[in-house]
Amino acid sequence: MLKFFARYKTFAIVFFILSVIIVYIIYTLKVPEERLPVYQPDMVNAELVDSTVQYVRKYHKIADFSLINQNGDTITQEYYKDKIYIADFFFTTCLTICPVMTDHMIKIQEEIKDDKEVLLLSHTVFPVADSVPVLKEYALEKGVIDEKWNLVTGDKKEIYDLARKSYLATKSTGDGGPYDMIHTENFVLVDKDRQIRGFYDGTDPQAIEDLMHDLKVLKDQYR
Repeated sequence: MLKFFARYKTFAIVFFILSVIIVYIIYTLKVPEERLPVYQPDMVNAELVDSTVQYVRKYHKIADFSLINQNGDTITQEYYKDKIYIADFFFTTCLTICPVMTDHMIKIQEEIKDDKEVLLLSHTVFPVADSVPVLKEYALEKGVIDEKWNLVTGDKKEIYDLARKSYLATKSTGDGGPYDMIHTENFVLVDKDRQIRGFYDGTDPQAIEDLMHDLKVLKDQYR
């Protein structure tokens, strides 16, 4: 009996290895690569989308912009060229959802601080009050890393148009006067082609975990 096993030992090892390879190939073929959707305005809750773009079904991209960050630098889409980024909307004196959202952005910043592919972008929805010095003080208080995270202010209409026409992220139009503000908890994942790849509740820890998972999936698509 021992001589029998000794004679077929090599065959058994080879057979086992081939079986493992075959099983792996079959599993790989059955499990498709995970890919994120490319969100178009007609795929999103119409309440979050400006009426001028509600029925757009393809080719939607984040519009060009020119805003000012916490250091007084002009930030345009060029800053985010060939980068993945996470965008949100906040204001420094918010006492409701914004502190939670900012805390989650800080955690994301910690995760991506050494990742050259990923940046953050937070737009104030209260530009009449959130001047450059105010944003700078807020950035210092929260530990914002300037190279990773821009807190931007600027023309209110431009910011609000970005929120509803580009990021598809808020129900309010904010057109009721200088103190009428949009309010949204949405974090938006944007790819290197300026396309929206995901929406996440910035107040929900589980949604932040989903965002980090999707960020990895998106990065893998560029490998």
